[in-house]
Amino acid sequence: MSSNPFFEVFPPPFEAPPFDRIQHAHFLPAFEAGMEKQRQEVAAIVASTAAASFSNTFEALEDSGRLLARVSSAFGSLLSAHTDEKLQELARDIVPRLSGHRDDILMDGALFARVDEVYRRRQELTLDTEAQTLLEQTYRMFVRGGAHLDAEQKATLREINEELSVLSLAFRDNLLAETNDFELLLSDEAELAGLPQDLRRAAAETATLRNHGGKWVFTLHGPSFVPFLKHSERRDLRQRIYEAYLARCDRGNAHDNKKNVVRIAALRARHAQLLGYPSHAHYRLEDSMAETPQRVYDLLDQLWPKALQRARREAEEMQAIIDAEGGGFQLEAWDWWFYAERLRRQKFDLDEDALRPYFSLDNARQGAFEVASRLFGVRFEPRPEVPTYHPDVEVFEALDADDSHVGLFYTDFYARDSKRVGAWMNAFRKQGWHEGVDVRPLISNVCNFPRPEKGKAVLLRLEEVNTLFHEFGHALHGLLSRCRYRSLSGTSVPRDFVEVPSQIMENWAFEPEVMARYARHHETGEVMPRQLMDKITRSAQFNQGFATVEYLAASFLDLDWHVLEDDKERDPDAMERRTAERLGLPPQIAFRYRTPYFAHSFATGYSASYYSYIWAEVLDADGFHAFKEKGDLFDPELARSWRQNVLEKGYSEAPMTLFKRFRGREPQIDALLQRRGLA
Repeated sequence: MSSNPFFEVFPPPFEAPPFDRIQHAHFLPAFEAGMEKQRQEVAAIVASTAAASFSNTFEALEDSGRLLARVSSAFGSLLSAHTDEKLQELARDIVPRLSGHRDDILMDGALFARVDEVYRRRQELTLDTEAQTLLEQTYRMFVRGGAHLDAEQKATLREINEELSVLSLAFRDNLLAETNDFELLLSDEAELAGLPQDLRRAAAETATLRNHGGKWVFTLHGPSFVPFLKHSERRDLRQRIYEAYLARCDRGNAHDNKKNVVRIAALRARHAQLLGYPSHAHYRLEDSMAETPQRVYDLLDQLWPKALQRARREAEEMQAIIDAEGGGFQLEAWDWWFYAERLRRQKFDLDEDALRPYFSLDNARQGAFEVASRLFGVRFEPRPEVPTYHPDVEVFEALDADDSHVGLFYTDFYARDSKRVGAWMNAFRKQGWHEGVDVRPLISNVCNFPRPEKGKAVLLRLEEVNTLFHEFGHALHGLLSRCRYRSLSGTSVPRDFVEVPSQIMENWAFEPEVMARYARHHETGEVMPRQLMDKITRSAQFNQGFATVEYLAASFLDLDWHVLEDDKERDPDAMERRTAERLGLPPQIAFRYRTPYFAHSFATGYSASYYSYIWAEVLDADGFHAFKEKGDLFDPELARSWRQNVLEKGYSEAPMTLFKRFRGREPQIDALLQRRGLA
């Protein structure tokens, strides 16, 4: 145990995980020690002879489990960003044990008696707002965790929780395997018609890595899949790769997720009913801004007709191009990306490939850093001496305007087979006070951008620049937190508010004033010409019918799966058909995520909550409009208010209270409708 780094104080000055020393073999004993230590900490709370108080019960619980949190955060981050068979095998062992450990705490009758005793006297206590929030959230956590159930019901709930933890893990493993397994192998240069040279070079490099030297391989990873659909002139190949994407985890093989989904949905319904909720959606949304499934449906129903009308117009415009060229076919889903690019060039004289030389990854990251500096006074300095878990990872120290330490920021940007698809923020350590010290956070952004060619810059597409700014917004939410309690700090907010700080950052990415500072040609250093910036601005609403429809359709599908009020097993294909038919989903547009690979819904914590992005967009669009109204994108007063009232506050108060304190009123939907061209 003495050689296990998890049992030592992590090295100063940042006390960051020593990834240069952490080995797979360290995790299991560290997990076991972490669970045992927290059991002892909880037992001490229960055994106390002093009357239950906020300090000796709620704050003591808040302070427990620090070793376990340290191990879990490192392990969970590796499992998502740099996994292998050994880590996945370990996860299959430890995840159900962690589920049981959590249940042991939440279903401890003696512990809950102390929690309940303090909660019943809450009106008598003199607590500040953050302490009141901790009291309410902790009590609710116990009730939602089954503390009120009888012994038989608790046993049933434990079984459900354990099985759900295993099924969600299997879902993720299957999706990673399916995404990595597929390859579109091309051997004739004629099959590359329309593809830009950098995409061809990347495909050749992938082919070499996969033992297909002299050929080209395209995969289902975003940096390969998306540009292939946009540029390939071979309609048959676009169809092949697109249908492979849609068929992930739905091919009847060892990685098929349909049985997992059916079982997860049934267990979630049973779980909710056991706790007294009509459905899993009611259970999940109780602690959200939306509060009920009906309020979510109301928002989605308000947006759907407008988005559908716009998407149909977009389809008609693309069909007109096909007909004018004598194509002789009807637009299909695998054609949309290709003809959307043609239509963009036709309407706005905008070729995305002409933009990419100005959007190198290094410059875009520096642009995000500069926005943070101008808004909040925070700067980022490289810290190459901090150990990382992969050579791709870089580390920066965030420093405030007074040079005080804010936290560490890790970036892990490049796609690889050991990383799950998508982009996200992780916290190796959350902010919070401990023993009189403000323990600063360790935050990472993980993305799947194209890997760099030796000696060449990584050039990003518009949506990839947007992703970088989005995830950086999450990072700022974690880094700038100034809460007392770590369980309320940073991004520990309701799911439909967590996307607000991330999405509002996207607004700065393509403002001409901002691009003039970072959008520079990767070879010459020339600033992007103003006419190109203006084309980006004019085309901002382009293809928003498609983008909104595919997103809303997935949001409806997610909710439909989770408003079920019984645990009957449903056929995933039938569920998708019913949702699509009810909505009138055009055949040229698929759900952004089909059920068998809908990881947000079935594996990563967004069940019944995928709507959160559009809910949050109402707030972020209205929030950014405040800067527009001021006529200054970096207005000091507004920036200070956003930092102090939102980014620093975590879940110390109700999210709507925090937003209204910044905006001076409740959010309005007008800015969102205008942004998406749906007004």
